[in-house]
Amino acid sequence: MPKNNKIIDNLNLLKNEIKEACNISKRKGDSINLVAVSKTIESLYICEAAKYGQISFGENKVQEAKKKWPQIKKLYPKTRLHMIGPLQSNKVKEALQIFDVIETVDREKIVVELKKNIKKYQYFPDLYVQINIGEEKQKNGCSPVEAKSFINDCFSYGLNITGIMGIPPFNTEPAPYFALLTKIAKESHLNNISMGMSNDFKKAIYLGATSIRIGTKIFGERETNKS
Repeated sequence: MPKNNKIIDNLNLLKNEIKEACNISKRKGDSINLVAVSKTIESLYICEAAKYGQISFGENKVQEAKKKWPQIKKLYPKTRLHMIGPLQSNKVKEALQIFDVIETVDREKIVVELKKNIKKYQYFPDLYVQINIGEEKQKNGCSPVEAKSFINDCFSYGLNITGIMGIPPFNTEPAPYFALLTKIAKESHLNNISMGMSNDFKKAIYLGATSIRIGTKIFGERETNKS
């Protein structure tokens, strides 16, 4: 498990790396939203990061988020929680109650469930479409070829899609996939591009990311499902 002071040190180092990457890319440092991936991380350590000023966090599972985040949000109401894992249609209602951003809208079944609930909540999360940029069978997301059409379908359902998200294939050069995601975002007139993780976020920033999802470099290696 991570140590509290180590988390703060890690955040400081990471922010310096982000600043350097932005300088190289001729971008403003505040143009990058750092999402601290807190899946499997205990509330104690999440709160330490939030206390230090970290705003955005990412969780993969609705049930885990429901257990941890109501209390964290009471203590740190400025925090914003991103859903970055696959979303099941039967979990949409619960997800709408806890997440501020849902980054994994990827198929019609999810769109329909979101549409059903759009008028039931005073505050509705920001929505990103997840794109399977490597077209991998084991990963969620709509295909790059169908992305623009799917995004338009989401708009026709009344959903306000504000960004896209993607994960390049493991152990491959990520740059072409990041470039593809940025191209789709521009063609769809979307400003938010969520891409880049601990091992490749500098390239993601250079190629247009507005949001990066970092877990290991903040909280250390996880005991299970290390990523």
